[in-house]
Amino acid sequence: MANRTAKSRRRATRSALLLGVLGPAFVASVAYVDPGNVAANLTAGARYGYLLVWVLVVANLMAMLIQYLSAKLGVVTGHTLPELLAQRFRPGIRRLYWAQAEIVALATDLAEVVGGALALHLLFRIPLPLGAVIVGVLSMAILAIQDFRTQQRFELAIVGLLVVITVGFLAGLAVSPPSASGALGGLLPRFDGPDSVLLAASMLGATVMPHAIYVHSALSRDRHRSDRDAEVSDSAVRRLLRGTRVDVVVALGVAGVVNIGMLLLAASTLAGSEGTDSIEGAHAAIGAALGPVVGIVFAGGLLASGLASTAVGSYAGATIMEGLLERRIPLVLRRVITLIPSVVILALGVDPTWALVVSQVVLSFGIPFALVPLIRISTAKAVVGDFTLRMPLVIASWVSAGLVIVLNLTLLWLTVAPAG
Repeated sequence: MANRTAKSRRRATRSALLLGVLGPAFVASVAYVDPGNVAANLTAGARYGYLLVWVLVVANLMAMLIQYLSAKLGVVTGHTLPELLAQRFRPGIRRLYWAQAEIVALATDLAEVVGGALALHLLFRIPLPLGAVIVGVLSMAILAIQDFRTQQRFELAIVGLLVVITVGFLAGLAVSPPSASGALGGLLPRFDGPDSVLLAASMLGATVMPHAIYVHSALSRDRHRSDRDAEVSDSAVRRLLRGTRVDVVVALGVAGVVNIGMLLLAASTLAGSEGTDSIEGAHAAIGAALGPVVGIVFAGGLLASGLASTAVGSYAGATIMEGLLERRIPLVLRRVITLIPSVVILALGVDPTWALVVSQVVLSFGIPFALVPLIRISTAKAVVGDFTLRMPLVIASWVSAGLVIVLNLTLLWLTVAPAG
Protein backbone atom coordinates (compact mmCIF):
# COMPACT_ATOMS: atom_id res chain seq x y z
CA MET A 1 0.00 0.00 0.00
CA ALA A 2 2.79 2.42 0.90
CA ASN A 3 4.55 1.72 -2.40
CA ARG A 4 1.36 2.33 -4.37
CA THR A 5 0.78 5.59 -2.49
CA ALA A 6 4.34 6.74 -3.18
CA LYS A 7 3.99 5.87 -6.86
CA SER A 8 0.69 7.74 -7.06
CA ARG A 9 2.28 10.80 -5.50
CA ARG A 10 5.17 10.65 -7.95
CA ARG A 11 2.76 10.37 -10.87
CA ALA A 12 0.73 13.30 -9.53
CA THR A 13 3.91 15.34 -9.14
CA ARG A 14 5.01 14.54 -12.69
CA SER A 15 1.56 15.45 -14.00
CA ALA A 16 1.62 18.76 -12.12
CA LEU A 17 5.08 19.55 -13.48
CA LEU A 18 3.93 18.69 -17.00
CA LEU A 19 0.86 20.92 -16.78
CA GLY A 20 3.12 23.67 -15.47
CA VAL A 21 5.14 23.78 -18.69
CA LEU A 22 2.21 23.66 -21.11
CA GLY A 23 1.18 26.91 -22.76
CA PRO A 24 3.94 28.67 -24.74
CA ALA A 25 3.61 26.37 -27.75
CA PHE A 26 -0.15 26.95 -27.88
CA VAL A 27 0.49 30.68 -28.30
CA ALA A 28 3.07 30.09 -31.03
CA SER A 29 0.80 27.57 -32.77
CA VAL A 30 -1.71 30.32 -33.55
CA ALA A 31 0.63 31.36 -36.38
CA TYR A 32 -0.23 28.09 -38.11
CA VAL A 33 -3.99 28.67 -38.13
CA ASP A 34 -4.02 32.36 -39.05
CA PRO A 35 -6.26 33.76 -41.83
CA GLY A 36 -3.46 33.36 -44.37
CA ASN A 37 -3.77 29.56 -44.15
CA VAL A 38 -7.53 29.33 -44.50
CA ALA A 39 -7.94 30.02 -48.21
CA ALA A 40 -5.00 27.77 -49.18
CA ASN A 41 -6.37 24.76 -47.29
CA LEU A 42 -9.91 25.24 -48.59
CA THR A 43 -8.65 25.76 -52.14
CA ALA A 44 -6.60 22.57 -51.97
CA GLY A 45 -9.61 20.53 -50.87
CA ALA A 46 -12.03 22.14 -53.31
CA ARG A 47 -9.75 21.67 -56.32
CA TYR A 48 -8.07 18.35 -55.62
CA GLY A 49 -10.16 16.61 -52.97
CA TYR A 50 -8.03 14.57 -50.59
CA LEU A 51 -4.96 14.55 -52.85
CA LEU A 52 -2.81 16.94 -50.78
CA VAL A 53 -3.52 15.74 -47.24
CA TRP A 54 0.05 14.42 -47.08
CA VAL A 55 1.43 17.93 -47.67
CA LEU A 56 -0.15 19.22 -44.47
CA VAL A 57 1.13 16.21 -42.52
CA VAL A 58 4.71 16.84 -43.69
CA ALA A 59 4.32 20.58 -43.04
CA ASN A 60 3.14 19.94 -39.51
CA LEU A 61 6.03 17.62 -38.68
CA MET A 62 8.46 20.29 -39.89
CA ALA A 63 6.68 22.91 -37.80
CA MET A 64 6.98 20.77 -34.67
CA LEU A 65 10.73 20.41 -35.14
CA ILE A 66 11.39 24.08 -35.83
CA GLN A 67 9.19 25.39 -33.01
CA TYR A 68 10.81 22.96 -30.58
CA LEU A 69 14.24 24.34 -31.50
CA SER A 70 13.03 27.86 -30.72
CA ALA A 71 11.43 26.87 -27.42
CA LYS A 72 14.50 24.86 -26.43
CA LEU A 73 16.74 27.87 -27.02
CA GLY A 74 14.74 29.94 -24.54
CA VAL A 75 14.72 27.19 -21.93
CA VAL A 76 18.42 26.29 -22.19
CA THR A 77 19.97 29.75 -22.52
CA GLY A 78 17.46 31.99 -20.73
CA HIS A 79 17.60 34.31 -23.75
CA THR A 80 15.44 34.90 -26.81
CA LEU A 81 16.65 34.30 -30.34
CA PRO A 82 16.79 38.09 -31.05
CA GLU A 83 18.90 38.60 -27.90
CA LEU A 84 21.36 35.91 -28.95
CA LEU A 85 21.58 37.43 -32.44
CA ALA A 86 22.24 40.87 -30.97
CA GLN A 87 25.26 39.48 -29.11
CA ARG A 88 26.79 38.48 -32.45
CA PHE A 89 26.13 41.62 -34.51
CA ARG A 90 27.72 45.05 -34.65
CA PRO A 91 25.30 47.93 -33.93
CA GLY A 92 24.75 48.79 -37.61
CA ILE A 93 24.03 45.20 -38.61
CA ARG A 94 21.80 44.80 -35.59
CA ARG A 95 19.63 47.74 -36.66
CA LEU A 96 19.36 46.45 -40.24
CA TYR A 97 18.42 43.02 -38.96
CA TRP A 98 15.77 44.57 -36.74
CA ALA A 99 14.37 46.56 -39.68
CA GLN A 100 13.83 43.49 -41.86
CA ALA A 101 12.32 41.55 -38.95
CA GLU A 102 9.93 44.41 -38.15
CA ILE A 103 8.86 44.69 -41.80
CA VAL A 104 8.10 40.98 -41.85
CA ALA A 105 6.17 41.26 -38.56
CA LEU A 106 4.15 44.16 -40.00
CA ALA A 107 3.35 42.15 -43.14
CA THR A 108 2.20 39.25 -41.01
CA ASP A 109 0.06 41.55 -38.89
CA LEU A 110 -1.53 42.99 -42.03
CA ALA A 111 -2.76 39.53 -43.06
CA GLU A 112 -4.14 38.85 -39.60
CA VAL A 113 -5.97 42.16 -39.23
CA VAL A 114 -7.40 41.86 -42.74
CA GLY A 115 -8.60 38.35 -41.95
CA GLY A 116 -10.31 39.54 -38.77
CA ALA A 117 -11.90 42.47 -40.61
CA LEU A 118 -13.20 40.09 -43.27
CA ALA A 119 -14.74 37.93 -40.55
CA LEU A 120 -16.58 40.93 -39.07
CA HIS A 121 -17.77 41.87 -42.55
CA LEU A 122 -19.06 38.34 -43.15
CA LEU A 123 -20.77 38.19 -39.75
CA PHE A 124 -22.17 41.71 -39.38
CA ARG A 125 -21.56 43.46 -42.73
CA ILE A 126 -19.22 45.89 -40.98
CA PRO A 127 -17.12 47.91 -43.46
CA LEU A 128 -13.58 46.54 -43.71
CA PRO A 129 -11.73 49.64 -42.40
CA LEU A 130 -14.00 49.82 -39.34
CA GLY A 131 -13.61 46.08 -38.90
CA ALA A 132 -9.83 46.50 -38.83
CA VAL A 133 -10.16 49.12 -36.07
CA ILE A 134 -12.42 46.81 -34.05
CA VAL A 135 -9.95 43.93 -34.43
CA GLY A 136 -7.19 46.26 -33.27
CA VAL A 137 -9.15 47.36 -30.20
CA LEU A 138 -10.05 43.80 -29.23
CA SER A 139 -6.46 42.64 -29.67
CA MET A 140 -5.35 45.51 -27.40
CA ALA A 141 -7.59 44.09 -24.70
CA ILE A 142 -5.88 40.72 -25.07
CA LEU A 143 -2.42 42.30 -24.98
CA ALA A 144 -3.31 44.40 -21.93
CA ILE A 145 -3.26 41.32 -19.72
CA GLN A 146 0.28 40.40 -20.78
CA ASP A 147 3.25 41.17 -18.55
CA PHE A 148 5.72 39.12 -16.55
CA ARG A 149 3.18 38.57 -13.77
CA THR A 150 0.39 37.40 -16.04
CA GLN A 151 2.17 35.29 -18.64
CA GLN A 152 -0.19 32.38 -18.05
CA ARG A 153 -3.27 34.61 -18.27
CA PHE A 154 -2.18 35.70 -21.73
CA GLU A 155 -1.61 32.07 -22.68
CA LEU A 156 -5.06 31.13 -21.38
CA ALA A 157 -6.67 33.90 -23.41
CA ILE A 158 -4.95 32.68 -26.57
CA VAL A 159 -5.82 29.05 -25.82
CA GLY A 160 -9.46 30.10 -25.41
CA LEU A 161 -9.38 31.69 -28.86
CA LEU A 162 -7.66 28.58 -30.21
CA VAL A 163 -10.61 26.53 -28.97
CA VAL A 164 -12.99 28.85 -30.86
CA ILE A 165 -10.80 28.55 -33.95
CA THR A 166 -10.86 24.76 -33.73
CA VAL A 167 -14.63 24.58 -33.32
CA GLY A 168 -15.25 27.22 -35.99
CA PHE A 169 -13.12 25.55 -38.65
CA LEU A 170 -14.03 21.94 -37.86
CA ALA A 171 -17.75 22.21 -37.07
CA GLY A 172 -18.64 21.58 -40.69
CA LEU A 173 -17.12 18.10 -40.49
CA ALA A 174 -19.93 17.06 -38.15
CA VAL A 175 -22.44 17.99 -40.86
CA SER A 176 -20.47 16.60 -43.79
CA PRO A 177 -18.04 13.91 -42.61
CA PRO A 178 -15.13 13.23 -44.97
CA SER A 179 -14.47 9.93 -46.66
CA ALA A 180 -12.21 7.81 -44.45
CA SER A 181 -10.77 5.98 -47.45
CA GLY A 182 -10.23 9.28 -49.27
CA ALA A 183 -8.44 10.82 -46.30
CA LEU A 184 -6.20 7.76 -45.90
CA GLY A 185 -5.49 7.77 -49.62
CA GLY A 186 -4.41 11.40 -49.32
CA LEU A 187 -1.49 10.34 -47.13
CA LEU A 188 0.23 8.87 -50.21
CA PRO A 189 2.55 11.56 -51.68
CA ARG A 190 1.53 12.33 -55.26
CA PHE A 191 0.41 15.19 -57.53
CA ASP A 192 -2.07 15.82 -60.31
CA GLY A 193 -0.45 18.20 -62.73
CA PRO A 194 1.61 21.40 -62.37
CA ASP A 195 -1.14 23.37 -60.59
CA SER A 196 -1.30 20.84 -57.76
CA VAL A 197 2.49 21.06 -57.40
CA LEU A 198 2.27 24.84 -57.13
CA LEU A 199 -0.52 24.66 -54.55
CA ALA A 200 1.38 22.05 -52.53
CA ALA A 201 4.45 24.28 -52.59
CA SER A 202 2.33 27.16 -51.34
CA MET A 203 0.97 25.08 -48.45
CA LEU A 204 4.36 23.68 -47.47
CA GLY A 205 6.35 26.84 -48.10
CA ALA A 206 4.07 28.88 -45.85
CA THR A 207 4.58 26.47 -42.96
CA VAL A 208 7.19 28.47 -41.07
CA MET A 209 6.40 31.98 -39.88
CA PRO A 210 9.44 34.08 -38.88
CA HIS A 211 7.61 35.82 -36.05
CA ALA A 212 6.59 32.44 -34.57
CA ILE A 213 10.27 31.43 -34.45
CA TYR A 214 11.28 34.63 -32.67
CA VAL A 215 8.38 34.68 -30.22
CA HIS A 216 8.48 31.04 -29.12
CA SER A 217 11.95 31.49 -27.63
CA ALA A 218 10.60 34.47 -25.66
CA LEU A 219 7.47 32.68 -24.50
CA SER A 220 9.48 29.73 -23.16
CA ARG A 221 12.09 32.01 -21.60
CA ASP A 222 9.49 34.19 -19.88
CA ARG A 223 7.62 31.18 -18.54
CA HIS A 224 10.56 29.09 -17.34
CA ARG A 225 13.57 31.41 -17.04
CA SER A 226 12.20 34.79 -15.96
CA ASP A 227 15.21 35.06 -13.63
CA ARG A 228 17.70 34.79 -16.48
CA ASP A 229 20.83 35.14 -14.39
CA ALA A 230 19.91 32.38 -11.97
CA GLU A 231 21.75 29.10 -12.28
CA VAL A 232 19.59 26.20 -13.40
CA SER A 233 20.80 22.64 -13.04
CA ASP A 234 21.08 20.40 -16.08
CA SER A 235 18.53 18.02 -14.57
CA ALA A 236 16.02 20.86 -14.18
CA VAL A 237 16.59 21.94 -17.79
CA ARG A 238 16.05 18.37 -18.97
CA ARG A 239 12.76 18.19 -17.08
CA LEU A 240 11.65 21.44 -18.68
CA LEU A 241 12.65 20.20 -22.11
CA ARG A 242 10.62 17.03 -21.68
CA GLY A 243 7.58 19.12 -20.87
CA THR A 244 8.39 21.48 -23.73
CA ARG A 245 8.41 18.60 -26.20
CA VAL A 246 4.95 17.58 -25.03
CA ASP A 247 3.78 21.21 -25.23
CA VAL A 248 5.00 21.52 -28.83
CA VAL A 249 3.64 18.18 -30.00
CA VAL A 250 0.19 18.76 -28.48
CA ALA A 251 -0.13 22.41 -29.56
CA LEU A 252 1.18 21.92 -33.10
CA GLY A 253 -0.85 18.72 -33.29
CA VAL A 254 -4.01 20.75 -32.64
CA ALA A 255 -2.97 23.28 -35.30
CA GLY A 256 -2.29 20.44 -37.73
CA VAL A 257 -5.69 18.88 -37.08
CA VAL A 258 -7.37 22.23 -37.75
CA ASN A 259 -5.52 22.70 -41.05
CA ILE A 260 -6.14 19.14 -42.20
CA GLY A 261 -9.76 19.44 -41.07
CA MET A 262 -10.25 22.51 -43.27
CA LEU A 263 -8.90 20.60 -46.28
CA LEU A 264 -11.12 17.58 -45.50
CA LEU A 265 -14.15 19.84 -45.13
CA ALA A 266 -13.51 21.40 -48.52
CA ALA A 267 -12.86 17.98 -50.09
CA SER A 268 -16.14 16.58 -48.75
CA THR A 269 -18.38 19.55 -49.53
CA LEU A 270 -16.75 21.99 -51.95
CA ALA A 271 -15.22 19.70 -54.59
CA GLY A 272 -15.50 21.43 -57.94
CA SER A 273 -16.73 24.71 -56.43
CA GLU A 274 -15.57 27.97 -57.96
CA GLY A 275 -14.44 31.08 -56.13
CA THR A 276 -12.78 29.42 -53.14
CA ASP A 277 -9.49 31.21 -53.82
CA SER A 278 -10.70 34.05 -51.58
CA ILE A 279 -11.90 33.86 -47.99
CA GLU A 280 -15.21 35.47 -48.93
CA GLY A 281 -15.74 32.93 -51.71
CA ALA A 282 -14.86 30.03 -49.43
CA HIS A 283 -17.28 31.27 -46.78
CA ALA A 284 -20.07 31.66 -49.33
CA ALA A 285 -19.43 28.15 -50.68
CA ILE A 286 -19.46 26.62 -47.18
CA GLY A 287 -22.70 28.41 -46.30
CA ALA A 288 -24.33 27.28 -49.54
CA ALA A 289 -23.21 23.67 -49.11
CA LEU A 290 -23.73 23.19 -45.37
CA GLY A 291 -26.20 25.86 -44.37
CA PRO A 292 -25.99 29.35 -42.86
CA VAL A 293 -25.32 28.16 -39.31
CA VAL A 294 -22.11 26.39 -40.33
CA GLY A 295 -21.16 29.49 -42.33
CA ILE A 296 -21.61 31.68 -39.26
CA VAL A 297 -19.58 29.31 -37.08
CA PHE A 298 -16.83 29.29 -39.70
CA ALA A 299 -16.75 33.10 -39.77
CA GLY A 300 -16.56 33.06 -35.96
CA GLY A 301 -13.52 30.82 -36.18
CA LEU A 302 -11.98 33.21 -38.70
CA LEU A 303 -12.56 36.15 -36.34
CA ALA A 304 -10.94 34.29 -33.43
CA SER A 305 -8.04 33.41 -35.74
CA GLY A 306 -7.49 37.06 -36.66
CA LEU A 307 -7.71 38.25 -33.04
CA ALA A 308 -5.38 35.60 -31.65
CA SER A 309 -2.80 35.80 -34.39
CA THR A 310 -2.60 39.60 -34.42
CA ALA A 311 -2.13 39.67 -30.62
CA VAL A 312 0.68 37.12 -30.90
CA GLY A 313 2.16 39.09 -33.80
CA SER A 314 2.34 42.23 -31.66
CA TYR A 315 4.00 40.23 -28.89
CA ALA A 316 6.52 38.96 -31.45
CA GLY A 317 7.29 42.49 -32.63
CA ALA A 318 8.00 43.55 -29.06
CA THR A 319 10.31 40.54 -28.64
CA ILE A 320 12.23 41.47 -31.78
CA MET A 321 12.70 45.12 -30.76
CA GLU A 322 13.68 44.34 -27.19
CA GLY A 323 16.15 41.66 -28.23
CA LEU A 324 17.88 43.43 -31.10
CA LEU A 325 17.67 47.08 -30.00
CA GLU A 326 17.36 46.67 -26.21
CA ARG A 327 14.36 48.97 -26.31
CA ARG A 328 10.78 48.28 -25.28
CA ILE A 329 7.57 50.14 -25.91
CA PRO A 330 4.22 49.25 -24.35
CA LEU A 331 2.46 46.45 -26.23
CA VAL A 332 -0.74 48.47 -26.53
CA LEU A 333 1.16 51.39 -28.10
CA ARG A 334 2.81 48.97 -30.51
CA ARG A 335 -0.64 47.63 -31.39
CA VAL A 336 -1.84 51.15 -32.26
CA ILE A 337 1.20 51.87 -34.45
CA THR A 338 1.11 48.59 -36.35
CA LEU A 339 -2.66 48.84 -36.90
CA ILE A 340 -2.37 52.00 -39.00
CA PRO A 341 -1.11 50.35 -42.26
CA SER A 342 -3.97 47.81 -42.24
CA VAL A 343 -6.65 50.48 -41.73
CA VAL A 344 -5.16 52.71 -44.44
CA ILE A 345 -4.91 49.87 -46.97
CA LEU A 346 -8.50 48.79 -46.42
CA ALA A 347 -9.73 52.41 -46.41
CA LEU A 348 -8.12 52.88 -49.83
CA GLY A 349 -10.25 50.06 -51.16
CA VAL A 350 -7.42 47.60 -51.76
CA ASP A 351 -8.72 44.09 -52.43
CA PRO A 352 -8.25 42.17 -49.16
CA THR A 353 -7.27 38.91 -50.87
CA TRP A 354 -4.59 40.75 -52.86
CA ALA A 355 -3.35 42.35 -49.63
CA LEU A 356 -3.06 38.87 -48.10
CA VAL A 357 -1.04 37.64 -51.08
CA VAL A 358 1.36 40.59 -50.94
CA SER A 359 1.84 40.15 -47.19
CA GLN A 360 2.86 36.52 -47.76
CA VAL A 361 5.39 37.60 -50.39
CA VAL A 362 6.98 40.04 -47.93
CA LEU A 363 6.94 37.37 -45.24
CA SER A 364 8.91 35.03 -47.51
CA PHE A 365 11.90 37.39 -47.40
CA GLY A 366 12.23 37.03 -43.63
CA ILE A 367 12.21 33.26 -43.31
CA PRO A 368 15.94 32.59 -43.93
CA PHE A 369 16.90 35.37 -41.48
CA ALA A 370 15.06 33.60 -38.67
CA LEU A 371 15.44 29.94 -39.57
CA VAL A 372 19.13 29.66 -40.45
CA PRO A 373 20.42 31.44 -37.30
CA LEU A 374 18.06 29.35 -35.17
CA ILE A 375 19.64 26.12 -36.37
CA ARG A 376 23.21 27.45 -36.23
CA ILE A 377 22.82 28.68 -32.65
CA SER A 378 21.06 25.47 -31.61
CA THR A 379 24.11 23.50 -32.78
CA ALA A 380 26.70 25.83 -31.18
CA LYS A 381 28.15 24.14 -28.10
CA ALA A 382 29.48 27.48 -26.86
CA VAL A 383 25.87 28.68 -26.53
CA VAL A 384 23.82 25.63 -25.55
CA GLY A 385 26.56 23.53 -23.92
CA ASP A 386 25.64 19.89 -23.56
CA PHE A 387 22.21 20.53 -25.03
CA THR A 388 23.38 20.66 -28.65
CA LEU A 389 21.27 18.80 -31.18
CA ARG A 390 22.01 15.20 -31.99
CA MET A 391 23.04 14.49 -35.55
CA PRO A 392 19.67 13.10 -36.74
CA LEU A 393 17.95 16.29 -35.55
CA VAL A 394 20.66 18.44 -37.13
CA ILE A 395 20.12 16.74 -40.48
CA ALA A 396 16.33 16.94 -40.19
CA SER A 397 16.56 20.65 -39.25
CA TRP A 398 18.73 21.60 -42.21
CA VAL A 399 16.61 19.55 -44.61
CA SER A 400 13.47 21.27 -43.31
CA ALA A 401 15.11 24.69 -43.53
CA GLY A 402 16.34 24.06 -47.06
CA LEU A 403 12.93 22.85 -48.19
CA VAL A 404 11.07 25.78 -46.67
CA ILE A 405 13.51 28.37 -48.03
CA VAL A 406 13.59 26.91 -51.56
CA LEU A 407 9.81 26.69 -51.70
CA ASN A 408 9.35 30.25 -50.50
CA LEU A 409 11.89 31.58 -52.97
CA THR A 410 10.17 29.62 -55.74
CA LEU A 411 6.77 30.97 -54.76
CA LEU A 412 8.21 34.46 -54.52
CA TRP A 413 9.54 34.18 -58.06
CA LEU A 414 6.28 32.76 -59.43
CA THR A 415 4.35 35.57 -57.75
CA VAL A 416 6.43 38.48 -59.06
CA ALA A 417 7.56 37.03 -62.38
CA PRO A 418 5.61 38.24 -65.44
CA ALA A 419 3.09 35.76 -66.79
CA GLY A 420 4.18 33.71 -69.76
